[in-house]
Amino acid sequence: MTVLEIMERSNIKETTLAKAWIKDAIHLIQSSSKEKIKVRKQDVLNSVSSSDNVYIMPADMISLESVSLKDTSDSKYKKIKRLTFQPSYLLEDTSP
Repeated sequence: MTVLEIMERSNIKETTLAKAWIKDAIHLIQSSSKEKIKVRKQDVLNSVSSSDNVYIMPADMISLESVSLKDTSDSKYKKIKRLTFQPSYLLEDTSP
């Protein structure tokens, strides 16, 4: 479909405005789609120097989509829900 056909169907008379809307729509489609998603499984490693766990993240990772843990009682992966807000309570660190 050409720009002229889009202008006729949407009843727009200005070419620059139609081009701007088309560019915005293409940009919106490109920014909302995910290009490359990798799934990776790994064991949680216990740290030697402290009681914290160590999570090895890939160097090329941009964002983390989800985290699941394997439930040993039924051998299924359980998805961990993501917090969308800051918790209102604070836990005191009682480790030595």
